[in-house]
Amino acid sequence: MNPSSLALPLLLIIAGAIWFLKSTGILPATATLIAIGLAIGGIAVLVMDGINKQSIVSGPLLIYIGAAIYLRSNYLMETSPLVALGMMILGCLLLLSRSSVVPYKQDKSLPEL
Repeated sequence: MNPSSLALPLLLIIAGAIWFLKSTGILPATATLIAIGLAIGGIAVLVMDGINKQSIVSGPLLIYIGAAIYLRSNYLMETSPLVALGMMILGCLLLLSRSSVVPYKQDKSLPEL
């Protein structure tokens, strides 16, 4: 079967499933899904890229942003303290990335023939 002919049926199945779960109240709020997605993305950055000067900032920052969105959407904290805490975390991560303890990103390019 042609992959392009699978696009519409798969799109209909996914959209219908999301609509069904949302209308029955099984699917969590959109902000919660975004928060979970950002946290999973941050973990994926750390796992797939390893610990290096770039991922040590982006991975934990994505995890924090996901947590901050969750805390704000559930009215557990206001925006101002979350932004202030985020600034402090970003500053600490940037200082950590300048440390000689954290290695540079390894170049994983293909060897020349």
